[in-house]
Amino acid sequence: MLKKIFDFFVFTSLFIATCAALMVYQASLLFDAQFPFSLYGFVFFGSVCSYNFHWYLTPPDVPATSYKMRWNLSNRYLHLVLALAGMIGAGICSFLLIQHWVWLGVTAFLTFMYSAPMIPHPLFIWLRRIAVGKTIYLAAAWTHITAFLPLVIDIRGLSAQHVWYVVNRFFFIYAICIVFDRRDVENDRKAGIKSLVTYLSPTGVDRLFWFSELVVAATSIILLQWLSWPVVIALLLPGLVMALLYEVSKKSKSDYLYYFLLDGLMALSAPILILLRFAR
Repeated sequence: MLKKIFDFFVFTSLFIATCAALMVYQASLLFDAQFPFSLYGFVFFGSVCSYNFHWYLTPPDVPATSYKMRWNLSNRYLHLVLALAGMIGAGICSFLLIQHWVWLGVTAFLTFMYSAPMIPHPLFIWLRRIAVGKTIYLAAAWTHITAFLPLVIDIRGLSAQHVWYVVNRFFFIYAICIVFDRRDVENDRKAGIKSLVTYLSPTGVDRLFWFSELVVAATSIILLQWLSWPVVIALLLPGLVMALLYEVSKKSKSDYLYYFLLDGLMALSAPILILLRFAR
């Protein structure tokens, strides 16, 4: 029973939606910002809608090569129900944030375009062959939703510390996306989906990953101009764990490694920062 509950929480993307909301709260803690509760709701419900819509679009005849894929295929209509529920929740929160409709519209468009190539229509299938880079696009979308969007909604005029924070988050998320896309590289090539990972050799992918990790470390050090050592270490720790797991990820295709541990790393800094706040 516990395993079924855990699988439901992780495979319906309720877990990663919670991580997304925590990442927004992380920005609040770092910059002493007060984001409206409706923003957390928008990010949570929008994530539920986006991911479940994405999994619902998985063709029913696709080879079930993993436990998660089999779970997705046997629960397609659950994904549809959750996608609709997430859309309603995000819509209500959008109404409460209507003064920021431009940024919310940009966010909705970016989110939709990630799953659009999976829609079985010639217009959307054509998008698979545009070499914009799936990995870069996903990392940029996540960075926009969890780091940039909260700041532009609450803070008037971004300063240097905010810009470096956004850069730091992009490359950290990008490193995680590289690991996911390296796992899916053969399927992406067969589907005609293009990214740097599908173009590069295994050695090139390794270099791209370690370059991203290096940028995370460098931008964290730059942030020391505005943030304390404990806070910067909290930002660095998930990147260090990701580096330690990189070789493991090459040998393992465990659904729990990818959809629980690696996804959870994106939000790991948030609970650490909460503990640091209480330790003061």
